[in-house]
Amino acid sequence: MNPSQLASEAKSKIDSATEHFKAELGKIRTGRAHPAMLDGVTVEVYGQQMPLKAVAGTIAPEAQLLQITPFDPDNLKAIADAIRANESLGLNPVDDGRVVRIQIPPLTTESRAAMVKVLNQKVEECFISARNARHEAFRKAEEAEKAKQIGQDERQRLEKQVDELVATQKTAVEGLAKTKEQEIMTV
Repeated sequence: MNPSQLASEAKSKIDSATEHFKAELGKIRTGRAHPAMLDGVTVEVYGQQMPLKAVAGTIAPEAQLLQITPFDPDNLKAIADAIRANESLGLNPVDDGRVVRIQIPPLTTESRAAMVKVLNQKVEECFISARNARHEAFRKAEEAEKAKQIGQDERQRLEKQVDELVATQKTAVEGLAKTKEQEIMTV
């Protein structure tokens, strides 16, 4: 395996960890209503579990309100029950026969601090994924060097390149996390 393949493989794994982190950021509550808050909700309809976005459209018409419009009005109760049953959200949906409305309660200081803790856990998970990709690239480079496929200089260049990728990713993730923390802490 040549060094450029190893580098591109490491880059794709690091980029995938960053993309996953960005997706997780959307699920963290900031005190404002956002349709992505409900991304993890699955609803039992037609005898099977389906993601909420497959059975309904979600909008945030106001800063503290989510409105869910089912594609099939018969699924209204199932949608409300699924959201109510998801304890991690802690939301109480109300249906009026046509749509489900969810009033988002304002975050307390304690819940804001808890959200920041969750954010920091997500940051650390992202860093762990990047470090694992780095270690794997280093291991493969060592194996290639032992098998005389690449030289010591190429291995060292590859390691430096992968270290730079990890450093760049770390800076980007820290910037995203700092922005999200400011959103969370803003009352």
